[in-house]
Amino acid sequence: MKIQRLNSRGSVDQIMKEVKKQGGLNAEIQSRIGHQLRAMYDDVVRQGVPDRFAELIKKLDGPQEAAAQAGGDGDKNNGGD
Repeated sequence: MKIQRLNSRGSVDQIMKEVKKQGGLNAEIQSRIGHQLRAMYDDVVRQGVPDRFAELIKKLDGPQEAAAQAGGDGDKNNGGD
């Protein structure tokens, strides 16, 4: 399969048809996809969690931590129902 840039929806559809014929993506294509995804999302990962999200997470975790300290495990969906 010839590797080409994905510039339009037509080329994506064509590549997906070829992939289905071959039964999957080979290691080279998987590696290229991985490198491109990392390049696209590295900046997002480096930005970290904004303070307002960190505060919200702390608020949401608060009831679980309180239950854990009171002797519960804090997991309401433990399958024991």
